[in-house]
Amino acid sequence: MGAIRAFFLPGSVLPAAPAYMDLIKALGPDVDAFAKDLDLYEADEPPPGWSLDTELDGVLREADAKQWDTFHLVGYSGGGAAALAFAAKHPERLLNLTLLEPAWAGDWDWSRAHSRLWKRFEEIKSLPPKQFMEAFTRLSVRPDVVLPPPPAGDPPPWMAKRPAGIRAFLRDFEKYHLDREQLSTFAKPVLFVLGGLSNPDQYGDIADRLSRVFRDYRVEVFEDRHHFDPPHRIEPERLATVLKQHWNRAEEINAAG
Repeated sequence: MGAIRAFFLPGSVLPAAPAYMDLIKALGPDVDAFAKDLDLYEADEPPPGWSLDTELDGVLREADAKQWDTFHLVGYSGGGAAALAFAAKHPERLLNLTLLEPAWAGDWDWSRAHSRLWKRFEEIKSLPPKQFMEAFTRLSVRPDVVLPPPPAGDPPPWMAKRPAGIRAFLRDFEKYHLDREQLSTFAKPVLFVLGGLSNPDQYGDIADRLSRVFRDYRVEVFEDRHHFDPPHRIEPERLATVLKQHWNRAEEINAAG
């Protein structure tokens, strides 16, 4: 068996390199890992007509350039939503799927609590950038979680693009069609990584709903983590072990035909 080919999509805030560098290091040299920034942030403003499909096209472009016919796909937050959409539209390219708290997972079977939460996301969209980012962060974790203050000094230049980018995700989630029936035909292993301190009305609800969609599905809970101190940055060694087990099983299933 050759090197494991793994494609990583980041969330809507941190760029791909700092988001995944510790995890990729922990995975070691037998994993050919590629962390791709979102096409959403190629320019100062989201591209006209941007949608999750834009990110799917980006994954295909880079995978084809690397001559990866099949690969393991890992997506976090907004990148996790894109990874779900990729599994629905291009299942033949995937050996398996790993979802690190995807920000969204279609418009079916929402609980009342999940629906209320999305109304809150709708309400904050018009806030000024600083207040919007604070409210967005707070909604993603349990109410009793104490969030650290922003780092001292000026924010990095890329941070200026994030409020508009997150709003672009929220707008697209309102209209994008994620095909539940198509996802239900995805027979490859699916791993959902969930933080115990993340907002259960968001990520717990999504984890539960997807358990009723995928055939081969399991959830790995990191009890002390939440959406903004995620396992791939805070516990990369443990997550690397979980991922390798997940990937090796998928490779064995694929080899067996």
